[in-house]
Amino acid sequence: MTQTRSTDHRGHSATENAPVFTRRTVPAANRIPAAQRSQRMRQPGFGRVLTEHMVTIRWSADLGWHDARLDPYQDLRLDPASVGLHHGQIVFEGLKAYSQPDGGVGVFRPDLASERLRRSARRLAMPELPESLFLAAITELVGADRDWVPATVGSSLYLRPVLLATESDLGLRPAREYLFLLIAFVTDNFFPGEVSPLTVWVSGDYVRAAPGGTGEAKTPGNYAGSLLPAQEAKARGCDQVVWLDAVERRWIEELGGMNLFFVYGPPDSPRLITPPLGGTILPGVTRDALITLARGSGYAVDEQPLSITEWRSAAEDGSMAETFACGTAAVVAPVGTVRSTEGEWQVGGGVSGPVTLGLRRALVDIQHGLSPDHHGWVFPVR
Repeated sequence: MTQTRSTDHRGHSATENAPVFTRRTVPAANRIPAAQRSQRMRQPGFGRVLTEHMVTIRWSADLGWHDARLDPYQDLRLDPASVGLHHGQIVFEGLKAYSQPDGGVGVFRPDLASERLRRSARRLAMPELPESLFLAAITELVGADRDWVPATVGSSLYLRPVLLATESDLGLRPAREYLFLLIAFVTDNFFPGEVSPLTVWVSGDYVRAAPGGTGEAKTPGNYAGSLLPAQEAKARGCDQVVWLDAVERRWIEELGGMNLFFVYGPPDSPRLITPPLGGTILPGVTRDALITLARGSGYAVDEQPLSITEWRSAAEDGSMAETFACGTAAVVAPVGTVRSTEGEWQVGGGVSGPVTLGLRRALVDIQHGLSPDHHGWVFPVR
């Protein structure tokens, strides 16, 4: 075994042995036949077409990270008194594996996903999975389920890491036992007709996160709290909710679970604005990549606050040409129409703009190996 650096549930670093994976794969004779697999992958939607294996790694206060396993996809066994079920000590991540022109598979920016999982775990007083183990888990699962990686550009294998407290003890304290879980599913577009502009609803009654809270952590409670506002937005004919700040209910923060960008000026020399990170906004991996790509194209990019009033005014006078959202699931999605209790307005005539579509294409091409990866973002799974 090799030595790796880990962190306990109090945030203290410790050196421990990295566990060796035990592998138990689905026998070849029992794998889903190629024709049936192809049929399932044809229109997978999002989160429905799961692959045939899963990875689990356990952590305890006594043993650290141990019992790393690749197994056939199966139900979990949890004690009804598990801390994660009652006190919400659960964090998760999302990242994607893409087909490459040489027949290989590349995972987009797993180092940042690993870093963000550790940051989320730290906020919820959970152990931090070392990056080496995170990458090893991805390699094991993608290697076992390589046949489920779509060859179509724009489609991908979505990887979902989860860390949850499993100790059976309902005292209000950090658990002493945890389970890391990695599963995968095939996906195409998060939104039907993904490059078609979204219609969004500005939430005035609800907030996603408050200063000092868990807004920058990827934890289920943040998403559960968004479901009711999302239902209300859908009832108003909208695709997603625009979140405003919790203090003044004035400053734009996110769109659903995605980051937002606002494009000013002509398409040949645009200026992009995105709300700054400050503890209430999730630090998006796609957001970070788009800032880099935009600046590399010579675009000005500023991380600065933008109010809902400024958004409407700039859209209506034409100085703001485009708005788009971005995230791992959606990649890049243009915003065409905004609705609120104060009325409705369009951005850029309600159509997808050239800056939005150009950045989306540049990102997708890197993810699929169709353009040079000058930044070292794509991790090859061998």
